[in-house]
Amino acid sequence: VGGGNFSFAAALSETLYASTRVTATCLQRSADVAGNPVARENLRRLRERGTEVRFGVDCTQLADAFKPQHREFDRIYFNFPHCGRKAGVAKNRELLAKFFQSCKDVLADEGEVHVALCRGQGGTPADKPRREWHNSWQVVAMAALGGFILSDVHPFGCEAVPGYKCTGYRSQDKPFHLEGALNHIFTRSLPFEGSQPRIFRIKLGDRWFSFPEPEALVGKLNRGFLEAHSCHPVKTINEKLIAELGKAFPLKRLKCSFPLLPEGSPSVLTSWNCDHLSAAFWISLCEDNSNSESLTSGTTQDIEDVLELFSEFSLLKDSGRDSKQETHEEICGQTKVCLRPSLLVHVQAVIQAPDFLPGSLHVLSAPVFRKCHILPFTMPAFHETLFILGFNKNLKDSYLQSLLDHLKDTLDSLLNQTLLEGSKLSSSVEFVFQPKGNDYIINVKSHNFGSDCAKDLIIGSVATSAISIVHKDQCFMFVSVNLDLLAMLVWGISDWRMLWTFDHRFLKHFVPGKIESFKSYSLYPPCYVHDISFWLDEKKEFDELEFHTVARAVSQDTVISIQFLSSFQHPETQQVSLCYRLTYQTCDKALTQQQVASVQSQFRKEIQQRLHVTPR
Repeated sequence: VGGGNFSFAAALSETLYASTRVTATCLQRSADVAGNPVARENLRRLRERGTEVRFGVDCTQLADAFKPQHREFDRIYFNFPHCGRKAGVAKNRELLAKFFQSCKDVLADEGEVHVALCRGQGGTPADKPRREWHNSWQVVAMAALGGFILSDVHPFGCEAVPGYKCTGYRSQDKPFHLEGALNHIFTRSLPFEGSQPRIFRIKLGDRWFSFPEPEALVGKLNRGFLEAHSCHPVKTINEKLIAELGKAFPLKRLKCSFPLLPEGSPSVLTSWNCDHLSAAFWISLCEDNSNSESLTSGTTQDIEDVLELFSEFSLLKDSGRDSKQETHEEICGQTKVCLRPSLLVHVQAVIQAPDFLPGSLHVLSAPVFRKCHILPFTMPAFHETLFILGFNKNLKDSYLQSLLDHLKDTLDSLLNQTLLEGSKLSSSVEFVFQPKGNDYIINVKSHNFGSDCAKDLIIGSVATSAISIVHKDQCFMFVSVNLDLLAMLVWGISDWRMLWTFDHRFLKHFVPGKIESFKSYSLYPPCYVHDISFWLDEKKEFDELEFHTVARAVSQDTVISIQFLSSFQHPETQQVSLCYRLTYQTCDKALTQQQVASVQSQFRKEIQQRLHVTPR
């Protein structure tokens, strides 16, 4: 679109197969172009190849130019768009926005939109030098208005299309400067829309129950990333980790089929997992006697196998209740349950099982869920692998050192598989002893996110304990590993949310048996910043963790940062006001300023209702 002298279309058509259908368009009328000898020659070349040429085509109204049967283009090119003369950045942004909105009507589902811009115009980090955001054309933000994301960007080279001559605005003699110009390649994004929580129906014994998934976990339940058929990176890294440790210790892999913690067994709530329970997602199961067939719609899932269900959901005792009370409370047909916050809740059941084998490494792997603050490397849902090793108390030091050594060697090897040849920026694992207990944290110093500065990330923990009633002469070691963080480090995936995307392009990157650095298909997504301040309720304590959880739920995980800015106490009423800054950004979807404004408005309403604060 927007051809000046048709030199680009003529040159491009000669690099394509004869079966490729090319349509060349320009805004001018045929008579306006006829006086240009270069344009006449290029039109002759195009027509000899059977290329369709159209005049008077407005690139902001493409649906009007093409009948439905003539749409579905695989690529749309717009080289050096410009409103002309002294049009400012605002006018050119408007042109881009309308162009992208027009493209969505005529582009194939997996098609591409190529936009070439002069140096600095795009406003992305790829521009050298980079303009200030407000002084650029904000091409990624404008593309989002049409539902597109930037998937690639590279220098615009005329040598790729020999014969192309940039003409400037409306074929004027003064061409655009091509030095430092960039070609931006956009693809369709998954729609950003308000996903409603799915309803799950489960069968416990002969009774059916139903519940909605928590809003902060929409799209994260029952994903099956660790199932046998999966090619997800968390499955790949888990299998590699288990296989390597299996070379040093006998393995016993366990299915995560412990639906209920033992009734009246508060000892399972030990010091090293009580913290996890305090951040658990609690939900209510409602007895549901309706016909299951009538409810199995697109947003309802029936789960009849109790063991399969509780590979993700464990009924847990509310730690704040008296241990003599019933483990599960039933009020008005509701059963209080929580989503499993850690595999450590299963430790007691594993080591007290009749078939527990001291000296063997028992392995559990499953997703876990817990509330957390919004930070770059904290996540409300992730996949955990738990290794449990029992051994004679007298051999504690040798077993501990042996497992730590093998674990370090295995993790070091995995973390450096994508190390570039000749690079000295390797990743390293260290076990940091925690003086308040017999625990270690597994810390990784990594350069796998494209920075010269190493990041310190805690990917797991190691604990020892002698808690078994059955094996009184035994000591036990528990190693917990966050598989999502480990996968991010191994493949260089900078955003944990990418692991949960529904975009099929993510999994296409992962080839069985091969580990290569991940290249995102959504580059330089724009950030949007909103501040919020509110008065606290003097009668209720403000729960900052719940504040983050509500932000996560309402924004569908598009809030990537919450920064506390200030507090203020009114000199007369003594009422306290807090102010926070929220930063919105997606990793796999187009997100517009208007959508963010709508989310922010909804967030103000939700915190007023749920947290009993008064937005200012």
